[in-house]
Amino acid sequence: MPRSQLPPLLDVKISEIIDFLVEVGERLHLERNPYLRECLEYIAATNPLPRRVVENLYREAPYYLNRSLLESMVDSNFANRDALDGWVERVDPYGSKLAVRAFPPRIVHMLAGNAPAGCIASIAQGALVKGVNLFKMPSSDPFTTVAVLRTMADVDASHPVVRSMTAVYWAGGDESIERTLYRPQYFDKIVAWGGGPAINNVIKYLGPGIQLVSFDPKSSISMIGREVFGADGGVDEVAERLATDTTVFNQEACLASRFVFIEGERTEIETFCAKFADRLRVDRDYASAVAQPLPSDVREEVEVLSAMGDVKVWGRYDGSGLVVLSDTPVNFHPSNKTSNVVMVDSLDDAVRYVNVATQTIGVYPFERKAALRDRLAAAGAQRLCRLGTANAHALGSPHDAMYPLQRLVHWMADDDVNI
Repeated sequence: MPRSQLPPLLDVKISEIIDFLVEVGERLHLERNPYLRECLEYIAATNPLPRRVVENLYREAPYYLNRSLLESMVDSNFANRDALDGWVERVDPYGSKLAVRAFPPRIVHMLAGNAPAGCIASIAQGALVKGVNLFKMPSSDPFTTVAVLRTMADVDASHPVVRSMTAVYWAGGDESIERTLYRPQYFDKIVAWGGGPAINNVIKYLGPGIQLVSFDPKSSISMIGREVFGADGGVDEVAERLATDTTVFNQEACLASRFVFIEGERTEIETFCAKFADRLRVDRDYASAVAQPLPSDVREEVEVLSAMGDVKVWGRYDGSGLVVLSDTPVNFHPSNKTSNVVMVDSLDDAVRYVNVATQTIGVYPFERKAALRDRLAAAGAQRLCRLGTANAHALGSPHDAMYPLQRLVHWMADDDVNI
């Protein structure tokens, strides 16, 4: 689609786009959608997540296109949604006139591969900004995006939303494709979800006229105050909440907790670790009782640290859950349902371990969030929540410290200066 051709969605009202997406969402119920059922079989055979978890994720598909969510995305990202539908005019204090439009962008979406059905959020974003969209499908799921677009085509194959979207797979890093596609004459933005190598690969193509909007790799933590051990505390409840946050997508999600900073006496904390380890080996909606085994190099490092007395360990190395207690954070990246519990005198001491790669922080007791949040934000953290709710979001929340839709559009100004 050359730049001389106006985007198909340019003159389609945002309300009509939302109506179309809601209708598509109604057709994404797994029991009634043959494309998703077909994809489920492919994903179950190729994805590290167990079939039961993938099926639960697919059952969430309609949620991504429900009206309340879509409306909240638009209204939280844009002070005036009219800028999506046309030119919004105002007069400044000096009498000069200004017209502004959130013009449809041209976007390459490098989709995330760690959450089947997550692509629907990217499809919704691309439609809401009226973009011309190319979805680069991940190697771990080159199926779901196609299923959703086929469902859209069944609703109305000629609809401008459908005509604005293409799904393609190629091996990431293939320069023969990427040097052709990643050019400003074709695209304005590259929206990248992925690990460090994927993001670094995209950076080399950036330059005047083509920008990167990056949902780059993040890590999440938990903070637990000594109140858990008080008369009104609930060790069992908090251990369950922490296990819920730790095991999201078997700890493949960015929002899954990996480090836990906890106040208390060592004997109390050790009792908590034992209970926590027991709750890790539980089947959940978005986690299996047993994940992939711990990588051999990480297992060897934990065994050496344990033999030296630097850490104490509960659980197993087989993917059913491992808790590593230490005085300072370990140097490896906890994965495969592994949690590093770190003893601190005060949660204030944990702030120094927070940085710009810290995405979600679950806190207990909940009322201690308010005293921590400004310092955590200054350190680079992006989201604070109640412990046990990392995988739930309030409508209208920012993502990765930004409101992405306002960064995706091409903001065009028409000045009429009064001189």
